[in-house]
Amino acid sequence: MSKSAYLLYLIVFLLAACGKETPNNPNNGAPLVKNDSTYVVVMDTNIIYGEGLAHSATSDSSFAIPLKLDVYSPDNNSTNRPVFMFIHGGGFNGGIKHKPEIVDMAHYYASRGWVFVSIDYRTVQELGTIQGMAPADLITFYKGIAPSEWVAFALNNAQDAADVQQATAMYLAQRDAKAALRWIVAHSGSYNINTDFITVGGASAGAITTIALGISNQGDFRDEITLNDDPTLSTTHLNESYEVQSLIYFWGSNIKLDVFEAVYGLNQYDRYDAGDPELFMGHGTAQDLLTPYAEALELQSIYDSLGVHNELATLVKPNGTPAGHGAWNGMFDGKGLFKLSFDFLVERQNIMVE
Repeated sequence: MSKSAYLLYLIVFLLAACGKETPNNPNNGAPLVKNDSTYVVVMDTNIIYGEGLAHSATSDSSFAIPLKLDVYSPDNNSTNRPVFMFIHGGGFNGGIKHKPEIVDMAHYYASRGWVFVSIDYRTVQELGTIQGMAPADLITFYKGIAPSEWVAFALNNAQDAADVQQATAMYLAQRDAKAALRWIVAHSGSYNINTDFITVGGASAGAITTIALGISNQGDFRDEITLNDDPTLSTTHLNESYEVQSLIYFWGSNIKLDVFEAVYGLNQYDRYDAGDPELFMGHGTAQDLLTPYAEALELQSIYDSLGVHNELATLVKPNGTPAGHGAWNGMFDGKGLFKLSFDFLVERQNIMVE
């Protein structure tokens, strides 16, 4: 099996369900958060952060759809808040920003002083019907939605139409997640966000997207498509930039970067470098894992080789047995995921706690 074919095979297998040794930002302008739930949480839901092209089940040509996010903010007078953007899972086939576990996490963080943003993004559901379509027609069908070279890679290595769409949806998710983060920066003043304290996290496909967002260059998954081919790019705050301090990864992998490298003829160290965001990983070892524990170990090895701070919490269930995929109740050292990630962020970003 060729390397390219292997990568596409691994995507399908992984997604069937679904540094620095000193802390960052050691400055006197750090936000103050609470150790316990303190504030009433204010919710702004279904905010449009941009548009993207999509297909329906019957469309012959693409059309623009709104991309939405939810903002959870503390009801306090702080003008200096950290922000945490979270990306849901779903194997790039679906998923929702208001999954109950994500809502719980949003309230956990916002009630302690963070602005927590949960985003939706385009998935296979926005890619129409392609069964029986000729390769040349398919590339035209997805013009402006994904780069032709990305679609061609999927066509050359996928087993069937479903694989092609899932691989294509990986690109859409990344384009949209970056657009959402630019929206957050553009609207930071409205929510009293300190953009020196940006965290991005996700679960499963969302963790895969998190890694690709934090590691890739800001123009990656954006500049491969022109405004002529995708006019909706103009709605995505293209002039904004960001610097992510921390990545929070729940049972994910780095497979999307592997595909990006294969499509564009790059290598691992064209992507990763010593300035990458610090990383917290929560990953179980159960045999039913759809994103194997080895994926976390590989990321840990890459980070260690670059001297970038990272932590891997090997999750277990409350009864002490190995945790599997989607282990929102997973624990490590007697702590749950929310507390584990909270402790990582306040320590590594030098956020003040009381």
